[in-house]
Amino acid sequence: MEITNVTEYEAIAKEKLPKMVYDYYASGAEDQWTLKENRNAFSRILFRPRILIDVSKIDMSTTVLGFKISMPIMIAPTAMQKMAHPEGEYATARAASAAGTIMTLSSWATSSVEEVASTGPGIRFFQLYVYKDRNVVAQLVRRAEKAGFKAIALTVDTPRLGRREADIKNRFTLPPFLTLKNFEGLDLGKMDKADDSGLASYVAGQIDRTLSWQDVKWLQTITKLPILVKGVLTAEDTRIAIQSGAAGIIVSNHGARQLDYVPATIVALEEVVKAARGEVPVFLDGGVRRGTDVFKALALGASGIFIGRPVVFSLAAEGEAGVRKVLQMLRDEFELTMALSGCRSLQEITRSHILADWDTPRIVPRL
Repeated sequence: MEITNVTEYEAIAKEKLPKMVYDYYASGAEDQWTLKENRNAFSRILFRPRILIDVSKIDMSTTVLGFKISMPIMIAPTAMQKMAHPEGEYATARAASAAGTIMTLSSWATSSVEEVASTGPGIRFFQLYVYKDRNVVAQLVRRAEKAGFKAIALTVDTPRLGRREADIKNRFTLPPFLTLKNFEGLDLGKMDKADDSGLASYVAGQIDRTLSWQDVKWLQTITKLPILVKGVLTAEDTRIAIQSGAAGIIVSNHGARQLDYVPATIVALEEVVKAARGEVPVFLDGGVRRGTDVFKALALGASGIFIGRPVVFSLAAEGEAGVRKVLQMLRDEFELTMALSGCRSLQEITRSHILADWDTPRIVPRL
């Protein structure tokens, strides 16, 4: 079957993966309202394309924290990728590097920071969960820095794991032949079976619920790497993040896996962008499946977007080639959207290129 868009990989992944693994990747929290809304909200934004502009040359390149990348489409941290494919994070790292973009490695990867670094050159960020044992955190951050990772994406929306009912039903746990590689030498690499979700039990045992804004400042004392605060949805937290020294913000609801009935990230984005006042870049993850989605996020002020599920589903379907194809399809769609909207560079994408259903009715000027 000829794959023509990113969403088609999910059905293939569902057929290929064990139910426990597919459900882990695919499901959201509780009623999964936010999971659906992450996608649906994009459909409530329409284009206002400009015409008769020479779009024979289009430049999609940008810089993120000073690093030049080929397009504003990057890879979000997704855990345990070797459940999807034997090459797991290795394949994703190579695909991101080939596409000239950034990969974010999850704390809960099934390949270590050193192993991912060994796949060759590439710009990589490291996603961090803060464990109760701060020595574990400090050690991990130092390892990421030494392995050439360029930023820390600090996940701040997970003092407890969201209630993911599919994982409870499936008694989800990491398959016995895999470990959380970054924690292997610390006796934290395995996940015990539990009466509900093994991951929820692991998080309850290891992740620090006392995490606060002071810890964002503490992190800056143990690393020179810039810190992105991942999981911001409000103007209030945006201001505090900037005051706490964040180098950037990722508008994220954890792929709708934490608190259900929070807004779609594309809906929360503009509030965060306005509160950031251009002081730090704002990025978005959640629900991006088309190049049109990328354009809409940039029109609302995002400096770039991160994709998660499309990576693991394409990885399950076709390994590294699948991830490469997802990045290429999104790139091609985004370039076409720019051309048909009359934008030759990312700087030319403005709020006036879109109309969101939450906008107040606009007065159309008389011509």
